[in-house]
Amino acid sequence: MSRILVVEDDEAIATGLALNLKLAGRATAIARDGEQALEMLEAESDGYSLVLLDINLPKKDGLEVLADLRASDNIVPVIVLSARDGEFDKVAALRLGADDYVTKPFALAELLARVEAVLRRTAPGVATAQVPAAAPSRAETMTLAFGDVCVELGQRVVARAGTEVKLTHLEFELLVFFLRHPSQVFSRNQLFGHVWGQSAGSVRTVDNFVGQLRKRFEHNAEQPRHFITVRGSGYRFDP
Repeated sequence: MSRILVVEDDEAIATGLALNLKLAGRATAIARDGEQALEMLEAESDGYSLVLLDINLPKKDGLEVLADLRASDNIVPVIVLSARDGEFDKVAALRLGADDYVTKPFALAELLARVEAVLRRTAPGVATAQVPAAAPSRAETMTLAFGDVCVELGQRVVARAGTEVKLTHLEFELLVFFLRHPSQVFSRNQLFGHVWGQSAGSVRTVDNFVGQLRKRFEHNAEQPRHFITVRGSGYRFDP
């Protein structure tokens, strides 16, 4: 059973979310502040399947919690909840590795649908939808590479120059999608459909995820060699 950590200091919201998640068949736990959330995530040996993370928290806010998680190579999926509807917070959360961003007040049915979508995408063994192509060989299926980067698909391990690079689930899926479709141009909406499982979404989301891949794998992120912007069309991956 998936276990979800609800990080929310508003007792009514926290208990309401936990109850509805339990009714949907999900085990839950609640943290009331940022520091407690990090302690629970570190102490839980079996880990959590998902974190619902409010931004406005006592002791340590949600963005700080997310930054600490990713800095410690914890790539648990995170949906950020926030009463702030500003572009800055959305961009910051996505750059830090959030999988989704939901603005309060939100419709419960929509949030639960987003939770299920993230859990489906990040479930072990779930493959990303792909553009039809010729069947790859077994070696190509298990290992992909470009430059000094090697991707082991079975273990979901990425290494650059022999050093492992930790990626969130969606960063990994976007990287693999690009590697499997070299020299092809994809619009942002096409990338949403193949990687996020949605027909459309925020332009800023795709831009930020591509920016993260550039920071991790380009020798000069400002002058990318592999993850190319095609003006007016979208993005192309050049091996």
